[in-house]
Amino acid sequence: MKQFKWLLLVVVFALIAAACGGDDDADETTAAPDDTAATTAAPDDGGDAADTTAAPADLAGTEVTVFSSEDGVDEATGIQRALDVFAAETGITITHTGARDFSQQINAQAAGGNPPDIAMFPQPGKVLDFAAQGFLLPIPDDVEAVVRPQWPAGTLETYTYEDDVYAFQAKTDLKSIVWYNQEVFANGGYAIPTTLGELVDLGNQMIADGQTPWCIGIESGPATGWTFTDWMEDMMLRVEGPEQYDRWTKNELKFSDPAVTGVAQTILDIWNTPGNTYAAGGSISATAHSADHGDPLVAGTCAMVRQASFFAAFLPEGTSVGEGGQIGTFYFPHVDTNSAPTLTAGNSAAAFRDAPEVWAVMEYLGSTQYAEERQKAQREIKGGDASGFLTSNLGVDLSLWNELEGGFIDILAKANPARFDGSDLMPAAVGAGTFWTEGTSAVNGDKTVEEAFEAIDASWP
Repeated sequence: MKQFKWLLLVVVFALIAAACGGDDDADETTAAPDDTAATTAAPDDGGDAADTTAAPADLAGTEVTVFSSEDGVDEATGIQRALDVFAAETGITITHTGARDFSQQINAQAAGGNPPDIAMFPQPGKVLDFAAQGFLLPIPDDVEAVVRPQWPAGTLETYTYEDDVYAFQAKTDLKSIVWYNQEVFANGGYAIPTTLGELVDLGNQMIADGQTPWCIGIESGPATGWTFTDWMEDMMLRVEGPEQYDRWTKNELKFSDPAVTGVAQTILDIWNTPGNTYAAGGSISATAHSADHGDPLVAGTCAMVRQASFFAAFLPEGTSVGEGGQIGTFYFPHVDTNSAPTLTAGNSAAAFRDAPEVWAVMEYLGSTQYAEERQKAQREIKGGDASGFLTSNLGVDLSLWNELEGGFIDILAKANPARFDGSDLMPAAVGAGTFWTEGTSAVNGDKTVEEAFEAIDASWP
C-alpha cells in the first residue's frame, strides 16, 4: 500500500509536470473524531426533529450577544434576521456581530474576561481548547436532549470534551467543490473531469486554448492563508488517503514528512504554471478569496474556482446558478472513481455565560427552525437563488434550497469518506496560526515548502 501511494503521488507529479511544460518560473488540542463521516450526513427530509426551543415566557427584556466569523453583508444579515425571529417570539434582544479576525478577537476577549454570551466557532479545535481552559460552559443536559435528535449521529461528538458537549453545529459547509463558468465550458467543449488526472489535463487544455483555468487567492485579512490550507486538506485526502489524513491532523504525520511537503509542492506547481492562475489582486496572497473570485468567474476571466458551498454568497447579485445558469458546480475529483473523499466544515455555537436566555438562544441555534429561518432570509437577500448557507440538520424542509445547493447535499450523502476541515481540528496555534502564515510564506516564495513546514512542526503545542 505504501508503494502504491507513492506511485500515485508520482503519477500526480507527472501530470503536473506535463501541465507546467518545462517552464522554470514559477479560530486547542484535539484529534479528528473517529466517526467524522457522521458529522456530514445528508439531511433527511421529513425527519422527526423538534422544530425549536420551547423558551420560558419570562425572558422578555433580557439580552444576548452573539459573535461569529461571518462578517459578509449577506451572511451577517441572514444570521441577524434568523435571530430576530426568535427574539420576536421570546422578547429577548439578540445582537449578532461578525468579524473577519474572529480568532484573534475571541482569544483576547476570553483571556480578558469580556467574551460574548455566545460565539460561533469555525474551528472545533478552538472549542475544545477553550473548554479545557474553562472558558466555555458545558451544554445543560436538558438543552442537549432537545438538540441532539435534530442532527446526524456523531455530530455533537466533534464538540465533546471529557464527556461533556460544549457546542452545537449551526452551519455545515461543503468544501470539495469546484465552481465553473458554464458558458466557458460549453464554448470550449470541456467535459466535467471525474478524476484528478482529468482535472489537470483540463487545465492544460484550457491554457493551450488561451483560457485561464483558475481564479486563486488566499487573502482574508488576519486569516490570510486559509484557502491554501483547504487545498492542502482536499489534496491530502485524495493523494494520501483518510488514514494518513487523520494521522496528519493529530500530529502523528509531521508537516515536514515528504508525503505532506510533496502534496504542498504539487499544489504550488499547479498554481504557478504559466497561464493557469488569475489573481485579481496582482498576486495570489493579495487576492481576496471572496468577490475577487466571484466577479471574474462570472465574467469568464477564469473558468474555475475551488471553494466551499458558502461561495454562492460571493457571486455577484443576480447570478444564475445550476442547470441553464451562468455558474455550475462539480465535485473536486479523487485520483480515481472508486471513492469520493469529501472535505467539510461548519460553525458551532458555544456559550460563555450561564443564564436562561443564553441557553434558550443556544437551543434555537441548534434547531431546525434556526436553519430554515436563516436559509429563507439569506436566499431572499441573495435574490431568491443560491443562499450560500448549508446545514446537516435532519428536519429541514429541503424545498427551501435550490437545485444547486440540493446538489451539495447529494455530495454530502455520497461522501466516502467525509472528513472535517483538518486545520480546524488542529490546535489553534497551528490550524489558525502557523499553517496560515507559513503556508502564505511558501505561496509567496519567501520560504521553500520544506522550510515553511518545518516551522509549522516546531509550533505544534
